[in-house]
Amino acid sequence: MDAEIVPFKARRYEAIPITKIKVINSRNRDQEQFEMNVGSIKQNGMLKPVRVNDKFISRSGLYELICGEGRLTAHQKLGHETIVAEVVTCDRKEAYLQSLIENIARTKPDSMDFAREIKRLYDEGWSFSQLAGITCKSECYVRDYIRLVEQGEERLIHGVEQGVFPIRFAIQVASTEDSALQNILMDAFDEGLVTTNNFSQARRIIAARARDPKSRSAAKYTVNQLKTDIEDATRAKSSYVREAKSKENRFITLLNSVNALWKDVDLHQILREEKLFDRPVLGGEFHYESQ
Repeated sequence: MDAEIVPFKARRYEAIPITKIKVINSRNRDQEQFEMNVGSIKQNGMLKPVRVNDKFISRSGLYELICGEGRLTAHQKLGHETIVAEVVTCDRKEAYLQSLIENIARTKPDSMDFAREIKRLYDEGWSFSQLAGITCKSECYVRDYIRLVEQGEERLIHGVEQGVFPIRFAIQVASTEDSALQNILMDAFDEGLVTTNNFSQARRIIAARARDPKSRSAAKYTVNQLKTDIEDATRAKSSYVREAKSKENRFITLLNSVNALWKDVDLHQILREEKLFDRPVLGGEFHYESQ
């Protein structure tokens, strides 16, 4: 949606009776935050008008609220009879999209509410590039958040909302479609075994277990087994690194010996007589000393 920006002087503001405003898409709200908003409006007044749609007023006699339900409800609680509103005329789909965009602008980034608002716009037909534009994020970011809403286990989403799981970890878990694997990863995170840093390793280990016909199924796989597998993988990697370092050291010793021999005049004479003029070709970053 490419909405035209309306100059402030061209916008229409009215004091509208609260009883004349109909809430179309009501949302659940944090009660503590709502009480803070009520206190702020009582002390300082409303800093930003609500927005309403008058397209259907001739039929219903009511304005339809586009955004500002929290401010409207606060006015009701304070006993106000009217509220200042920006009045626009549009169809319901346009009004709904305006509401979603307003919610995204007011929602804390990297939160489940933010992810849900992105998903709602995606369901309304917005492309990844359009969503990336209005959120100032990459298309990959948008895809990850939509996947989290679509594929995340209820426990995972609840954990993000409660601050148990970082949202980046939740996005990584949601990329694993198997719900049993998701729960293993969450259990492992709870025990400090899996973090965002070693997540890829843990997921590879679990996925390999799930594919192995000789192994236990994902449903029976436990965090203790994952811990053992991670320790085994870490030991194997450490052993590989030690072996590689040992081979490198032996090769460097051999290379230094060849360089020393190549400086021997008598050896050069023997090699010329045998028509051996070239040293073996070295690969990688290794090279001979200049003659």
